[in-house]
Amino acid sequence: MLNYSVSVSDLEKYFGSMYALRKITFNVERGSIYCLVGPNGAGKTTTFRILSTLILPTSGDAIVEGYSVVREPASVRRVISYLPEEVGAYRNISGLEYLEIVARIYYGSRDIGDALERGIRISGLSDHDLRRPMKQYSKGMKRRIQVARALMILPKVSILDEPTASLDPVQKIEIRRIIKSYSKSYGVTVLMSTHEIGEAEDLCERIAIINKGSIVAEGGVDEIVRSVGARDLEEAFIFLVGGGNA
Repeated sequence: MLNYSVSVSDLEKYFGSMYALRKITFNVERGSIYCLVGPNGAGKTTTFRILSTLILPTSGDAIVEGYSVVREPASVRRVISYLPEEVGAYRNISGLEYLEIVARIYYGSRDIGDALERGIRISGLSDHDLRRPMKQYSKGMKRRIQVARALMILPKVSILDEPTASLDPVQKIEIRRIIKSYSKSYGVTVLMSTHEIGEAEDLCERIAIINKGSIVAEGGVDEIVRSVGARDLEEAFIFLVGGGNA
């Protein structure tokens, strides 16, 4: 387990009599990028909310950098960052002010320089744009600021729920580049979700395909494709999620 940054074991989550997750199990190697891939409502966000200690599982556990999300949630929160699919932001302050607030929260009032510089660099926004109120930002600009917020603090594990959702193709490519670069440069373990097959192929060393609350396949791209006799990951995904012929 020492090589794993995240180890998830038999996670289950019920909301009343309705199940959201059933026996979810997977491991994420330290410093890697790992994808949960599945259609909307498959259980990706519920899994991430448990890993981020926002909700407790009904049963099972997950170990994040040696800490249990069930027994040691405060310790887990100290080593992660979490980017929800939908996230609010301070509308009346500038992007630069927002990044300064994040840096001060994590580093105090004296040691924010390096973190703030990382945030500015990750965002890729011009000085002019950084000084504009965030209420004037496009969706892509807001998402870049939020990704910067998640990565600038150099967490051991960054949990990103649909980080490129609602972005145009150019913006998606840029966000993917940022995620890949910072994981490689700083050894940040990235656990992200997506419903886009191409994104998973481009970014992730290992993939778990999740459908209706259960993991139906897990491994590298080639491994998953071979396991169902498909021609590519898209065909394998359709077979595993839709029940068609490979």
